[in-house]
Amino acid sequence: MSNTFLSKNDEQLAILALTDTDAMEFLMKKYNNLVRARARAYYLIGGDKDDLIQEGMIGLYKAIRDFDINKVPNFSGFADLCVKRQIITAIKTATRLKHGPLNSYISFYKNLSDDNDLEIIDILKVDSQNNPEELIMGKEFVYELKKKMESSLSKFENHVLALYLQGLDYHEISEKVHKQAKSIDNALQRIKKKITKILDEDNESML
Repeated sequence: MSNTFLSKNDEQLAILALTDTDAMEFLMKKYNNLVRARARAYYLIGGDKDDLIQEGMIGLYKAIRDFDINKVPNFSGFADLCVKRQIITAIKTATRLKHGPLNSYISFYKNLSDDNDLEIIDILKVDSQNNPEELIMGKEFVYELKKKMESSLSKFENHVLALYLQGLDYHEISEKVHKQAKSIDNALQRIKKKITKILDEDNESML
């Protein structure tokens, strides 16, 4: 059965999944890593990683349900958008229930600016001369921005960020640096806020 699905592209699978539960399951499993990657980039007050993964899977299901190849020719981009929207909606709902500010979450997948599709994570991962982000934004700009980000962080925060970008979760990082998971969470929140402030200041200076 899976061999049959492997011969089809994602757009065909999304259409088939509306009437075929096996195709639905295959596509949900195929995009599981995307959901986990998006969920890992966000923090839910009063929740945990599994809560956001569940929300992301709901977003993925909605993407399959609502996909219209006549309107959106690329399923992967549409799925990514639906997953992010579902996760962000869940976070906003949670913060409203706790009477917190709607901007109490910050993501490493935040766009650099309203008119730029590149995300913070793109800059943080620049480490080669042929990085595609450099071609889009200009080598000097990318490295200058990354330099500002790194210099604004403490030694501990830079260490935590490096481990986070390697794909380690809070508990794995805590074992590496011999700190409690809550300390790692606090450090990542500080990092995200500092980076966002730098990006905001940079965008203002370009106006």
